Amino acid sequence: MDNSLLPKLLVADADTAITFYTRALGAELVLRVADDRGVVGHAELTLDSATFALAQSVDEWGWRDPESIGGSPVLIMVTTPDPDATAARMVQHGAETVIPVDDRPYGKRQGRVRDPFGHLWVISGGPR
Repeated sequence: MDNSLLPKLLVADADTAITFYTRALGAELVLRVADDRGVVGHAELTLDSATFALAQSVDEWGWRDPESIGGSPVLIMVTTPDPDATAARMVQHGAETVIPVDDRPYGKRQGRVRDPFGHLWVISGGPR
C-alpha cells in the first residue's frame, strides 16, 4: 500500500466553503457527506492533480476552524501558472490579501491570502 496524505480544512460553514473553493480556485467537488443534521463531516475537492478535503467545525469532536482558535497555524501552498490571477480571484470571492503577490528574491512570484474561513494560502508561481 502506498502512503497518501489528504489535508482536511475545518471550516465554520462547509457548503459556503465548497462554493468559495470551486469559484475562487476552480476546484471540483467530488464527494460531499453530511449527517442527518446536515453537518458536512467530509467533502473532497480536486484542484488539477491535487485533492483536499474539508469538514464543518464540530466543537464536541474537537474539530475547530481557524477563526474559532484565533487563526491558522498552517500555511497551505498552491503553485499555479498565474499567481496574480489566482490571488485576485480569491480576493474577489472574499479572501483577504495578507502579503501581495510579487517577485521574491528566491526566484518565485509569491504572495499570501487568508480565505474567508481563516486558512492562510501561499500562492506561488515561477518568476514573471
